[in-house]
Amino acid sequence: MDHIRIGYAPTRRSIFSAPDAIKYRNLTADRLRELGVEFVDIDDINDEGLLYNEEDRLKVVEKFRAKKVDGLFLAHCNFGTEYICARLARELGVPVLLWGPLDEGIEPDGSRLRDSQCGLFATGKVLRHYEVPFTYLAGCRLTDPEFERGIRLFEGVCNVVKTFRHTRILQMGTRPYDFTSTMCNEAELLERFNIELAPVPLSELVIETRRALAAGGPALDEKRAWFRDRFDVRIATESFDKVCAMAVAIEGLLDKYHCNAGAIQCWNAMQDELGIMPCAAMSYFNEQGVPIVCETDIHGAISSLLVEAADMGRHRQFFADWTVRHPDVPNIELLQHCGPWACSVARERPVLAPRSVAFDFPGTVTAEAKAGAVTLARFDGDNGEYSMLLGNALGIDEPAGPHSMGTYLWVQVANVKRLEAKIVEGPYIHHCAGIHADVVPVLYEACKYLGIKADLYDPIEDEVKAYIRGE
Repeated sequence: MDHIRIGYAPTRRSIFSAPDAIKYRNLTADRLRELGVEFVDIDDINDEGLLYNEEDRLKVVEKFRAKKVDGLFLAHCNFGTEYICARLARELGVPVLLWGPLDEGIEPDGSRLRDSQCGLFATGKVLRHYEVPFTYLAGCRLTDPEFERGIRLFEGVCNVVKTFRHTRILQMGTRPYDFTSTMCNEAELLERFNIELAPVPLSELVIETRRALAAGGPALDEKRAWFRDRFDVRIATESFDKVCAMAVAIEGLLDKYHCNAGAIQCWNAMQDELGIMPCAAMSYFNEQGVPIVCETDIHGAISSLLVEAADMGRHRQFFADWTVRHPDVPNIELLQHCGPWACSVARERPVLAPRSVAFDFPGTVTAEAKAGAVTLARFDGDNGEYSMLLGNALGIDEPAGPHSMGTYLWVQVANVKRLEAKIVEGPYIHHCAGIHADVVPVLYEACKYLGIKADLYDPIEDEVKAYIRGE
C-alpha cells in the first residue's frame, strides 16, 4: 500500500471549554493511531496541543512543511478558530479535511461545552474566502464507521493529489501517426498541473533493448524468471529474450529520467526494428505499479496513475479500449487491449502469445480479467478544459462474452448509450483506466484539488456526495 502523512491540527476557540477540547484532541489522536494513520501531531507546539493563535500557527506551518505532510486534518475539538485554520490551510496548499466530533447535549445550567458544528460552519465559509478547497466529513463519533470511512477516503484523495502534482511520464516515441486522438498539450500539462514529460526517441529504447540483450547477465535472467513464473510462455526463445531485454531497457530509462509512468509508441516502427510487440514488457511494469500505456497516450498514463493512487496501491490498474458491445446482451461492453495488463488482474494464468488480434508479431498477452466491481476513469482535455470521466461497472462472469485475444474484460454498465455519448462528445477518447475497486468518491473529491471537472457518466452525483460527507 501507498503511504500518506497527514498533518493533524486540532483546533479550539477560547470561549468554549478548553479541557473538553483537550479531551477530544487526545481521543481523536488515539483513534487515528488505532486506524494506522500516519500523522504529524502538534502536541509539542503548546501545552494543549491545540491550534488557536497566530504565533502557534507559524510554528505549525514550519513543522508540517518540514515533515512534508500530504494533507491537513482540521479537527474542531470545540468551536475552533476559523481564520487561523484558513491561514494554515492556504499556506500548506494540501488537501484539507474538516471534521468535528458530534456535540453532546446542553449542560444542566444551559451552557454548551464545544459547539463544534457551529465552528465548522464558520471555518467552511472562511476557507471559501481564502479560496481553499476542502473536504467535509459531517460530525460523528470517533467510533462510528463513518469516521473511519471518511479518513480512508481522505487518505486516497491526498494520494491522488500527491501523485498528480509529482508526475513525470517517460514518452517513448511519438504518437502513432494514425492516432491523432492521443495528442496532448505538453506545455499546458506542465504549466497548469506540473506534469512533466521526458520524451525519448523510439530509437533510444531500441538501442537499449539490443544492448540489454547482448549484455545478458543478472538483470536479463531476473526478467526471464519473472515471466516464466507468472506466464504461459508460448513464443520462441529468441522473441522471449527480446521481450525480457525490453523490460530491462525500459527499467533503465525510467530510472535515468526519474519517471513514475510511461507511454510508448507500441506500433508499428517497433515491429520493424525488433520484430516483437511491447505488451508483455509493459505488463511487467504495470504489475510493479508503474503504469506503461499504449499508443503514446499521455492522458491515459495520467489516468492510470490516478486510479491506482485513489486505491492507495492496493490493486493494479488496467488500461483498456472501449471496443464493441456484447452481440446479444444490452449494456455490456468489451474492454480490451493487445496485452499490457498486469498479470494480477487476470482470472487465469496469462499467455505470452505469438500474435494479437491486430498484429502478427509475438509479445502480446492473452488473458481474461477477473470479474467483479470496477471503477473506470479517463483524465482528458481539449481547448484548454480538462475533466475526468468516471463511474462504476461490473466485470461479468455470466452471461459470458465471446473469447477475445489480448487482455480483456466484458463489463456491464447502467446505460451504455449514455456512456457512449459522453465519450464521443468528449473531451474523451476510446481509452480508459480501470481498477477492481470502487474509487469513484475518492476521484470525484480529488478533482476539486486538481482543478479539473469531475464528470460522472451515470447520474449518481448526489449519492457520491452523500458518501463523502458520511451519510
